[in-house]
Amino acid sequence: MKNKIIDILSENIEQLDKEEIAAALEIPKKTDMGDFAFPCFKLAKVFRKAPNMIAEELTAQINEKGYDIFDKVVNVGAYINFFLAKEAFAKEIMNTVDTPDFGQGTEGEGKTVCIDYSSPNVAKNFHVGHLRTTIIGNSLYKIYSKLGYHVERINHLGDWGTQFGKLIVAYKKWGSKEAVEENGIDELMKIYVKFHQEAEKDDSLNDQAREWFVKMEQGDEEALSIWQWFKDISLVEYKRIYKLLGMDFDHFTGESFYRDKTHEVVEKLQEKDLLVESEGAHIVPLDDYDMAPCLIMKKDGSSIYATRDLAALLYRKRTYNFDKCIYVTGLEQKLHFAQVFKVIELLGYDWYQNLVHVPYGLVSMEGGKLSTRNGNVIYAEQILHEAIEKIHEIINEKNPDLPNKEEVSRQVGIGAILFNDLYNQRIKDVIFNWDKILNFDGETGPYVQYTYARCASVFRKVGAVELPAEIDYSVLADDATMNLLKDLTRFPEVIKEAADKYEPFMIARFAVSVAQHFNKFYHDCQINVEEENVKLARLKVVDVTMKVIKSALDLLGIECPEQM
Repeated sequence: MKNKIIDILSENIEQLDKEEIAAALEIPKKTDMGDFAFPCFKLAKVFRKAPNMIAEELTAQINEKGYDIFDKVVNVGAYINFFLAKEAFAKEIMNTVDTPDFGQGTEGEGKTVCIDYSSPNVAKNFHVGHLRTTIIGNSLYKIYSKLGYHVERINHLGDWGTQFGKLIVAYKKWGSKEAVEENGIDELMKIYVKFHQEAEKDDSLNDQAREWFVKMEQGDEEALSIWQWFKDISLVEYKRIYKLLGMDFDHFTGESFYRDKTHEVVEKLQEKDLLVESEGAHIVPLDDYDMAPCLIMKKDGSSIYATRDLAALLYRKRTYNFDKCIYVTGLEQKLHFAQVFKVIELLGYDWYQNLVHVPYGLVSMEGGKLSTRNGNVIYAEQILHEAIEKIHEIINEKNPDLPNKEEVSRQVGIGAILFNDLYNQRIKDVIFNWDKILNFDGETGPYVQYTYARCASVFRKVGAVELPAEIDYSVLADDATMNLLKDLTRFPEVIKEAADKYEPFMIARFAVSVAQHFNKFYHDCQINVEEENVKLARLKVVDVTMKVIKSALDLLGIECPEQM
């Protein structure tokens, strides 16, 4: 219906294209102001008239043509307010929303997007910072897939660098095979911390660490064998967390994958005369672009993560021929990616324009102490299990006879964490407040999941019923139903905008809005009534609402339990 109004306005306003009209068209907050409204301020310069005069003339023009989709079209100040013929509007919305591919886009067909996210540092615990990139990246993967793109999910593990030289030194001095096999990453972290403590007293340990990393770069068998062992131990923990989150990746190609590909970067930079020696190291100067130089090779000839990121980009473009490559990392890496992208541009690759850094804010705790093993690190697995346990306690208190309590606790607990992360713009900091996160009545994941379960409960109460292809649309003309239906129609444009702006929060906000509108409809419109035409029409509304909520939450990586 919105597209029809855009077409009608386009017929009557030749000076604006359809995209400009679509961007200006509004849904009034108050229903007594109509179903849609079009402001005429932009037309003042074109027509050289006051906006209210333009709105008055266009309203008369539209009314004269007598479009049958409107009950009435009125002029209010500088706005044209459209009141739709309710029955026709309800029918069109229901027929649009009640399709298997509602929200599915086609703009991505034949195009590939690479998304680089999660990327924990091997031999270190998976903390909440990695949880943020994982949650945001997974949602972007689902959003782009919904729009028809082929997405390559890349986990660029931090599995190379001087820190592994430090870890090898620490293992040889203070570690044991038995302790590492028994305690996994915890033991690796323990000896890594000890290295730094001892290195403050004995700087020669840092020299030993650099020597071991150079051995790794040169292919030393012992160094690589220990490094691979550390990596395998780490992946066991990471994959356990991904399984808990219900997430996966197409590639676990970390920094080490590109260690034999960095020479290509160096050669290309030398060919373009971009590489400069500076105090024994090799850099690409970026002073002309108000940036610090991009370090390519250290004094000892070893590579650095910028070199490996450049090698990764060349490999990914060649291998996947991506149309866009997205990096989901913390805001603190903004300069790093600006440097890397600028070097790609200086190498002469026009696809530098398709490289995107998607930054996000920090994580903090509010209202009470969060237990940690280290005092200053919040581990992701702890947070997830704590959420599940807290939800399990709530269920035991409020609905102790609920079937599959453990599974529902997992779905709602994990969903609560994901939703809390995605509910605000990603650049904003995420605050952990358990009372807010686990609230079943606020703008939260449990609230939206509970709304879905309420929809499912309607069908359980009604019993077996076959919904007809056609219903009596006249019974859907009340404000509560119309507001819900209008909200549902926004889904495709919300998905598109979320992709364009790399902002999953738009999906989360949409899901809350639909849940709120549905609960108003549920309160105002009795569903299981004796009048068959009314019951079937309203059940159809419940059915399409369920489908849209489920689809929206899936884009956030959240499951929908049938009972709560």
